[in-house]
Amino acid sequence: MVTGSLQNEQLSQEVLPGLDQLPVNSSRIQIPSRAWLPSALVGLLLIALYYRIGIKLVVDWYNIPDYSHGFLVPLFSLFLLWDKREKIAATPVRPTWAGVPMIILGLLILIFGVYGVDLFTSRVSFVILLTGLVWTFLGGEMLKQLRFPVFVLLLAIPFPAIIFNQITFPLQLLASRLASMTLPLLGVPVLQEGNVIQLPVMKLEVAEACSGIRSLMSLFTLAVFYGYFLERTTKRRILLALASIPIAVAANAIRIVGTGLCVQYWDPVKALGFFHEFSGWVMFVISLGCLYLIHRLMRMVAPPKARVTT
Repeated sequence: MVTGSLQNEQLSQEVLPGLDQLPVNSSRIQIPSRAWLPSALVGLLLIALYYRIGIKLVVDWYNIPDYSHGFLVPLFSLFLLWDKREKIAATPVRPTWAGVPMIILGLLILIFGVYGVDLFTSRVSFVILLTGLVWTFLGGEMLKQLRFPVFVLLLAIPFPAIIFNQITFPLQLLASRLASMTLPLLGVPVLQEGNVIQLPVMKLEVAEACSGIRSLMSLFTLAVFYGYFLERTTKRRILLALASIPIAVAANAIRIVGTGLCVQYWDPVKALGFFHEFSGWVMFVISLGCLYLIHRLMRMVAPPKARVTT
């Protein structure tokens, strides 16, 4: 018996040489070392093209309070890549020429933005160019896996001034109108003239900073994050993101109402100083709570389908 087992072992070594040298998990994609060189070159080219634009973008995140959430967006995109790492590793890499037009479009938009001195188009060109590079070098299947981590970067790009003003002014009027409708119900007579609310004590002006655009952009971004972590269907994630818009508008109107009440019944200086700044943070936290309640209501009305595991 011992002799037979030794003969079988020698036979298996002759028929299947080097069997013990195979990797334990052969299903993983083994990236050849030569692929790192073109990847590094593409990365260096992207840095050379966008380092000035990227530095200015970070400065805007720091200086513009409306887009301070931009610091979180790249980190969230990197987390998405890490969270999908198994699906990415299992996706076959099939380079294709179909993504070349997207690369050309991204470069043209970059040139237009640089020479036209338009930061918005220059920044958007990075997302377009990155999409084309993924499509060309990794294939369409890989692009499907990476499209959300790439497109979410758009949340970190500030709107151009012409679009930003078109959003803020209607929000100013809407917040003023809602506050003017609510304050009389609380015993404070008002007279609204555009974005100015005339109180018996003083005029209360709803400026651009009070339009709610800051809380709207931040709450919308956090709603996208929240939906990704706690929902598994795209439809529910979109509903949560859209629900953040009326929540932010209503919260800002309530903040203006609270400021008006403090002006009328307390101290105008403190109402427009400490209370106005502090209430912004309070209402943002309350907005997050409202987003959570809407999510719970969605699950009560339409419970998510249980996953079938085999």
